[in-house]
Amino acid sequence: METTGYTTLSRQQGLLREMQMIANNVANAATTGYRQQGIIFSEYVRDTREGSVSMSAAHVRNTSFAQGTLTRTGGQLDLALEGDGFFMVQTPQGERLTRAGAFALSNAGDLVTPDGFPVLDAGGAPLFVPPDASDLAIAQDGTLSSAGRPIGQIGVVQPVNLRGLTREGGVLFAAAEGVEPVEAPKVMQGFLESSNTDPILQISRMIEVQRAYEMGQSFLEGEDDRIRTAIKAFIR
Repeated sequence: METTGYTTLSRQQGLLREMQMIANNVANAATTGYRQQGIIFSEYVRDTREGSVSMSAAHVRNTSFAQGTLTRTGGQLDLALEGDGFFMVQTPQGERLTRAGAFALSNAGDLVTPDGFPVLDAGGAPLFVPPDASDLAIAQDGTLSSAGRPIGQIGVVQPVNLRGLTREGGVLFAAAEGVEPVEAPKVMQGFLESSNTDPILQISRMIEVQRAYEMGQSFLEGEDDRIRTAIKAFIR
């Protein structure tokens, strides 16, 4: 295969990865706390005996941390963050960050995610709600109180390096470089943060990527016919 074929194939691989990512964004358009993903294309140039070969690479993922729409639910344990910050939860793999605040109480009285992961307080310990707690109220700083009596504070943290977050699952992130507390968090009780995916823009981009992929495929097929014709002519 000539250089043009390899160049086109590298572009096709990148477009395929982007299509998969767009499909995942659209599928999670209604997922609470989901963060839209994109892909960054870069150029890879290498010198050869015949000259330079330029190929595209699409291995770097880019996550949008723009604020999603806050939707009022009225749920006592439905929480959303306005502005910076993440909730911290304990998973079997360690502490993880999330913006999905659809919490509930476990049978043991711990505040947990829908997957059963304990939500951590400001000190990094699971948040326990006493069985006799009533009229639960959560202040904007994350303080959890029952009948006016404080019983804990939900931890709201910010990664030291936002771009260094690694996505694990749909709405969980690992902060390899550590986290620090948010000085003035704004926890909204009775709200959930929607996905920040824009379905219309994503579907529009999906159409563009599909057309670009089809164009590349047509080019490869035409290039294959050209080479076959040249070989047949040479043999004759």
